[in-house]
Amino acid sequence: MKKRILAAALCLALLSGCGARPPLDLPDAESDRAVIAYVPLDDRPDNVGRVEYLAESLGYVLNMPEEWMFKTLLDGQMEDYYAENGLETQSWTGQSGYPGLLYDWVLEQEASGCDRYLLSVDQLLYGGLVASRLAETTTERDGEPWPLTDLLESLLSALAEDPNNEVWLLDSVMRLAPTVGYAGGTLEYYNAMRTIGAAPRKTLTGDELTLENIRATYDTDADGHDLLCFEDNVMHDAALRYTEHRINKLTLSGELLETVSRIGGDQFHVLIGIDDSSSEDCIQKNEIAYLQARLRAGDVILSGVDDLAFKAVTKLYLSETGWNGAQVNVQYFGGTEDRPACDYDYKPLTEIVAEHLDYFDLTVEDTPADLYVLVLTQPEDAAQKQQYIQELTAVLNERLKADLPVILIDASNGQYGTAFHDALTKKAELGKLLSYAGFLDMAIVTGTALSHGVARYAHLIQGRTSQAEEVAFCKTLADSILKDFCYKNVVREDILSYVRNDLGGDANNFCLPELDRPAIVDRLTTEMDKATAPVLKNLERSSLLIGLKPHVDTVTAHWGKVGLSNYHFPWNRAFEIDMDISVDPLTR
Repeated sequence: MKKRILAAALCLALLSGCGARPPLDLPDAESDRAVIAYVPLDDRPDNVGRVEYLAESLGYVLNMPEEWMFKTLLDGQMEDYYAENGLETQSWTGQSGYPGLLYDWVLEQEASGCDRYLLSVDQLLYGGLVASRLAETTTERDGEPWPLTDLLESLLSALAEDPNNEVWLLDSVMRLAPTVGYAGGTLEYYNAMRTIGAAPRKTLTGDELTLENIRATYDTDADGHDLLCFEDNVMHDAALRYTEHRINKLTLSGELLETVSRIGGDQFHVLIGIDDSSSEDCIQKNEIAYLQARLRAGDVILSGVDDLAFKAVTKLYLSETGWNGAQVNVQYFGGTEDRPACDYDYKPLTEIVAEHLDYFDLTVEDTPADLYVLVLTQPEDAAQKQQYIQELTAVLNERLKADLPVILIDASNGQYGTAFHDALTKKAELGKLLSYAGFLDMAIVTGTALSHGVARYAHLIQGRTSQAEEVAFCKTLADSILKDFCYKNVVREDILSYVRNDLGGDANNFCLPELDRPAIVDRLTTEMDKATAPVLKNLERSSLLIGLKPHVDTVTAHWGKVGLSNYHFPWNRAFEIDMDISVDPLTR
């Protein structure tokens, strides 16, 4: 009898061990999945790979143009990119995407019967986010200048002809300064333009909010002081070009809103993101007010740009699954939620969170709620950092142990070093989260975490899923966690030091001067393999919520083995990385 009990115990122990659980029996993805035609903002991971993961986790297929049509290339990178990808340069080849070709691509999707679109206006009009900061008024088509107003009118009119089309138009409010290392942009120019952009402006209201009046506020601050007064004529001329680029972009954004109001009905949905900003009454203030006055019901302006596609995919899914909203409980840890999360955000964190909750039809409630949001802020008292971490971790584990759906946001802007991530890796079941965000700019962490988390929650309560959808979800959660925990605060510092000190190069562009890029990738691979090992172990031992009726009938599975390969730097700079992620079939 004792032998039989021991044998049964051993069997259970083996089943609970990593890799020994039986496969989870889930259906294959449906063969007729809905297709979304997607023109990305640019080719960075947040605008391509992670959008693919999110869409696939919800049962969509994402259809995109070829990468070279929407890729951004920093100075000195174009020749290498075209050679390495077997592409021929043309007379019109440049560092940005190609509006004319993308226009043709969208119309090809329409001709093929597509009726779901996610279209980045910055890409379609200017060739990407970075290029939009140098906005002109024309593009090239068949060797001739083509007014962007004509492109916009023609494209939207064509899409409006099909009443079944659902078109998401993603636009941005230009950030305070252009990009260093693109089209010759220097750090000196960036700093000078950001100083001009951040200066408080006279507030315009009502009938004062005209393009002419807004353009007039660009040159002077709120007290009437000349902001373009440079002893250097070259910098003065550059500042004038900066103001012209701003008014060009604002004019086209206004045209976009007026066009959809005139021809669009309910087919078009406009989502505008505020790019790197300032908590001051900066140059964006009147621009935002001008656009806000032209929004239709349902269109919004929110903080963040690189999370726009996440928000749009989620809203599309919510509308197609009959979303009726949910109750959410939000808790902050750290004590500074009443301030902007960083110098590049324009409102206190609580206000930005509240705006996003409203956008996704989430009502704030005390516990119990349908889902839970936990946010770590910068520490009010630096001496209490460990206490803030412990308090959040305790609440997180309490929620996860009860199989409750949790969204986790690290809005601390790196103020806890690796301590927060280390504590979570050792003490929390990371793979059980609905979503996580903390990587890159603080302006996008709220939108990233909430869009992914709400989409996942809405998917769980549908009560149906597939193996492919679950694998895609695991990929996006793993991507979020690994890049933040392992690259941002650990490996990136090593890469920065290696590029600057050992190779004598520029960490913001490995091609000027040309560096030993394979050596940098080898270094990245070695260091990421070490840094990711404990986090991968955590994920592979985690449970996974795969079905949810709030507080009852929760269905869980276990992660499969997570594999990482093909580490690379999408823009040949140390700021961000990407990698291929594989997840073996989930287990029971």
